[in-house]
Amino acid sequence: MSNSDPAADRRLLSPEVLDLGDVLLRPWGRRLDLAGGTLAAVMAAAADPEIARWNPLRDATHPAGAEAYLDRADSRWADGGTASFAITDAADDSLYGNVALRWTDRAEGVAMVGYWLVAAARGRGLATRATTAVTAWGVRTAGVRRIELYHEVGNEASCRVAVRAGFPYEGTLRASYRHGDGPYNDEHLHARLASDPA
Repeated sequence: MSNSDPAADRRLLSPEVLDLGDVLLRPWGRRLDLAGGTLAAVMAAAADPEIARWNPLRDATHPAGAEAYLDRADSRWADGGTASFAITDAADDSLYGNVALRWTDRAEGVAMVGYWLVAAARGRGLATRATTAVTAWGVRTAGVRRIELYHEVGNEASCRVAVRAGFPYEGTLRASYRHGDGPYNDEHLHARLASDPA
């Protein structure tokens, strides 16, 4: 980080638990202990057709892939570049989903946020709550200035989450993203600024 920019010096995303009352956002990694086993929870999420459709979890449907997923989370937390949280039930530690904030331009204070939910957690506003909480946390603790949210044009549920979480639509990015070796897909870009009203 540059010594001339005090904000840049604090732009590290450091692990902490975010308490939303009935839901906890807990840092992903090897130390995370979820109900029924963390590896099993990651593998089940990776096998979910809706998660695989919009947010593929890179071969995490088997133990070695799930372990690699947790190792990536640990290394990204360690370098302060990505904050990946498991969205969990506060009462029983069951997995509801994931929300992650990562720098896209740390020097300029620009980050992006993404999320996924397991089937049992959908339709309850959890993605909106988690996205709102992680966004506010990034602004407060790491000086995030602009937060971007991308989703494929056909992902209407994600579009609703973006709007409800206060991310206005900014435009369509043509042929901007692809999963694996599939075709490039158009994406909607939503974003909010740290200065936007809550």
